[in-house]
Amino acid sequence: MKIEKVYNNNVVLAKSDDLSEIIVMGKGIGFQKKTGDTFDESLVEKTFVIKETDSADQLKAIYQDLPQEESDAIFKIIQEAETRLNHVFQANVYLALADHIHYAIQRTREGINLTNPLSFEVKKFYRREFEIGKIALELIAQHTGVKMAADEATSIALHFVNAEKEGQLIEETMKITRTVQDILNIVRLHYGVDFETETISYNRFYTHLQYFAQRVVTREIFQVPTDTFLLDQVKANYPEAYNCARKISTYVEGAHRFNVAPDEVVYLTIHIHRVVQLK
Repeated sequence: MKIEKVYNNNVVLAKSDDLSEIIVMGKGIGFQKKTGDTFDESLVEKTFVIKETDSADQLKAIYQDLPQEESDAIFKIIQEAETRLNHVFQANVYLALADHIHYAIQRTREGINLTNPLSFEVKKFYRREFEIGKIALELIAQHTGVKMAADEATSIALHFVNAEKEGQLIEETMKITRTVQDILNIVRLHYGVDFETETISYNRFYTHLQYFAQRVVTREIFQVPTDTFLLDQVKANYPEAYNCARKISTYVEGAHRFNVAPDEVVYLTIHIHRVVQLK
């Protein structure tokens, strides 16, 4: 294959033997290259055939304007994630992560820091991905000189959580959707109210339920110590929400044969209390 255009050291536009245009990605694949050159195909990590997907055009648009230091950081982050998670990520992760990190760096430079409402849950239930998020912040600082807020580790971690889940079968996705709806119905019936679906609290609750339902359906069991102090606090402070969370636990254990950990009940209780109080 010959290079049509070099976007940066890691991303080039190439033309294959059948004259199809392809986005080719790989660490250092475009280094000191120019139009018409060939490249070491052993460096290829991901490819996108442009005529087959709109995502390739998005990838081209992002990476041709992406500063080299950001691209280097992104490739290193994904490399670390693939090694630590033992998972090969597809090209769409390069697209989503580049877009997220580029604008997160811009926000940080402008002094705008966003909080992630799922920080506690991610730290607790997706520890490996959260560790990668923290490593990502270190790599971004090394390559760009920008030190981002700690909460960005959560947002980066969720990109890898979601990417790992994308391989789910349709049947699993349907089970997750049904589980979320069943839980929402339990809360509605327990309190005899409906939700204001446009509130921040509802959106946070719904997002939490999606990840909770994923863990239930895929039977991800977390062997982590229970925070008994926090459990006692929520039982004492939010007894009604705790009772509702226990109903959800009973439903999950009966319908899915999945034992709900005390920590899961704690976070369900907190979210239920918020979404009902702010109705």
